[in-house]
Amino acid sequence: MTTFKELGVSDDLLRGIADMGFETPMPVQEKVIPELLSGDRDLVALAQTGTGKTAAFGLPLIQRVDTSRRVPQALILAPTRELCLQIAGDLADFSKYIDGLVVLPVYGGSSIESQIKALRQGVQIIVATPGRLIDLINRGVVNLADVHTVVLDEADEMLNMGFVDSINDILGHVPDDRKMLMFSATMPAEVARIAKRFMKDAKEIVVGTRNEGAKNVRHIYYMVNARDKYLALKRIVDYSPNIYAIIFCRTRRDTQEIADNLIRDGYNAEALHGDLSQQQRDIVMKKFRDRVVPLLVATDVAARGLDVDDLTHVINYGLPEDTAVYTHRSGRTGRAGKTGVSVAIIHSREKGRLREIERIIGKTFERKEVPTPEQIIEKQLYSLADRIEKVEVNDAEIDRYMPGVLRKLSWLTTEDLVRRVFSLEFNRLLDYYKDAPNIDFIDEKPRKERKEKESRPRSDKEKDRRTAERGMARIYVNLGKSDGFFAGNLIDMLNRNISGPRIDVGRIDLLLSYSLFDVRKGDAHRVVSALKGLEFFGKKVYSEIADPDRNYAASSSRKAGKGAKGTKGGKKQKDV
Repeated sequence: MTTFKELGVSDDLLRGIADMGFETPMPVQEKVIPELLSGDRDLVALAQTGTGKTAAFGLPLIQRVDTSRRVPQALILAPTRELCLQIAGDLADFSKYIDGLVVLPVYGGSSIESQIKALRQGVQIIVATPGRLIDLINRGVVNLADVHTVVLDEADEMLNMGFVDSINDILGHVPDDRKMLMFSATMPAEVARIAKRFMKDAKEIVVGTRNEGAKNVRHIYYMVNARDKYLALKRIVDYSPNIYAIIFCRTRRDTQEIADNLIRDGYNAEALHGDLSQQQRDIVMKKFRDRVVPLLVATDVAARGLDVDDLTHVINYGLPEDTAVYTHRSGRTGRAGKTGVSVAIIHSREKGRLREIERIIGKTFERKEVPTPEQIIEKQLYSLADRIEKVEVNDAEIDRYMPGVLRKLSWLTTEDLVRRVFSLEFNRLLDYYKDAPNIDFIDEKPRKERKEKESRPRSDKEKDRRTAERGMARIYVNLGKSDGFFAGNLIDMLNRNISGPRIDVGRIDLLLSYSLFDVRKGDAHRVVSALKGLEFFGKKVYSEIADPDRNYAASSSRKAGKGAKGTKGGKKQKDV
């Protein structure tokens, strides 16, 4: 059995991945790591998400960085901020025993000033979304002249999201002799064109089966109680702000009922079924083709005459009896070289039917949990932030109105103004999800294991979260997801405010109103001292070494500094 050491991975990296529980390389890692470490050819790797791609390119990329030089030497492009942060976090974990290595995630929706500051301090690896990187290049902040390796992760998804021009622009700023690796789940025409234009004698590596044409589709399913299907549908739609989808139903009655319910609940939807006249049908189809209506609820028969190439989703409100019907439905997305998603919302009695479809089409459905209210609101808010960043401003027309508008709003701080803009857009959504429970999806774990887990007292589960791993100290900080605080912000805050030896961060738990993370015991007091008194978008930061017996969820709801335990000289103080 091949080991990471036999692949050429350095000892410092071996220590880091051993701490993460890596034992033997996955197939994509066996194929890619040696090529990136010693090969001269560019690589196109066709592999699905979850195959170990990040370690496959991340380990050799880190190993090839010269830590004595604080200039960008490696560039990783990713389609979304979530993937950007995930990759940066994994690279930080891999390199925890390598001194002087700086990995910086840059993405829209976060403060560009803090990213500029970090870039000016010097970084070796940049993980970026294309839009934000182009902005930084245009500002003259990023110089890619020393980049020796470029990685395009989820290239097909980036092209599907409209980043082809940005990618072409970015690749025009890197040296011609750089090594390039492109990861893609599929090989649509645009991906092939980029490979041909920017890659030299590229070697293709395939993990699993090569997906082309109508196979550019991810198949996922949500399993819920039958009574929760409609609620699940709304959450799936809300979690996809730019959705353009057909929702397939079995009967005309279900089709009209679901469309009526969506319209009643504020969604822009229309029904398409056999009870409509031809004139009604033509009107509905035109509105859908023109994207006036992004959600079309349809029967299979009624949708046969509808030919649309750029659907983002096909949603199966239950599975059809005939596998050929499912194949026809899912084939309506992932067209014209684009990727798409086929979603099935099912209950437990449909699980056998799902497995039968998997066997016939030769695809495995991914199990997903129904998005939570917190995840939906976060996704929607970031989507609006992206739209605000990218909106075209006609300065000539709007400048004459600005003095009066600015006088009207001059009493508002920037934060107040942003809050009001977001509230204006999302009050309905915020109110709807304010007290909404998580949908109880059916757990597929063995019943005995599930009962044992559910029988554990909640206090025990919370205590596990507040307890550090062996050899580590658990740190509390009063910033959470509701503050827009994520792993990348934490790492950036530590890098910018702690001098001296590098801080190794272990397990991170991001909660709604606070966060907990592990550092080495010897670094704990240094971390707490550095974080105290900082500000994060106007909120005063408070930190302490976590007490396993304390209810931080309750204390974090208070204002920073009120009713919070402090640390002084390593000893706890009583509540003020």
